Amino acid sequence: MAKQLDYLTIKEIFRRFHEAEPEPKGELEHVNAYTLVVAVALSAQATDAGVNKATRALFKVAETPEKMLALDVDGLTEHIRTIGLFRQKAKNVIRLSQILVDDFGGEVPSSRAALQSLPGVGRKTANVVLNMWFHQPAQAVDTHIFRVGNRSGIAPGKDVDVVERAIEDNVPAEYQQHAHHWLILHGRYICVARKPKCGACLIRDLCEYEEKTF
Repeated sequence: MAKQLDYLTIKEIFRRFHEAEPEPKGELEHVNAYTLVVAVALSAQATDAGVNKATRALFKVAETPEKMLALDVDGLTEHIRTIGLFRQKAKNVIRLSQILVDDFGGEVPSSRAALQSLPGVGRKTANVVLNMWFHQPAQAVDTHIFRVGNRSGIAPGKDVDVVERAIEDNVPAEYQQHAHHWLILHGRYICVARKPKCGACLIRDLCEYEEKTF
């Protein structure tokens, strides 16, 4: 775990991220808040590309909780069979769809507590929805962000909750909205797990990682 970087260094890191990609986007395909919740819930222990491949056809026929309930578990299972843990995920999606209809008028709630009350929706999933759909500066810490935060010194922490708080506490306010997307994309394509591409990294001179590769 690297030491915590100082405020000015972190500000320069995110200035560079912003300069390179002013409006970073999440890679999960969705058409509304509901399909975003479903896509993120399905993405646990699966790749975004794999989820997108399965949901393109699904969201053409079931883009609302009511239509998903009409599809039922068996119909949904056929659509998502290529995704890991598909049986349990299908049950969760049907259950969360029923709760949305019964308790929220078919609408996706904009509070973390309400989102986390849905089956298969944890804090990370809730934060993704709050950030991407409701434009709240919520930080969804996945394996990429956890790795980048600890390697670089941007947000070191022994678990995801500590890293989430470190991002909230140390990243300048003007960069909070897009912070998790910049960090995810950086971890997915540059600061990869096995052989980080330090030679192509735009923050390598500011990063605390001692085992840089060139």
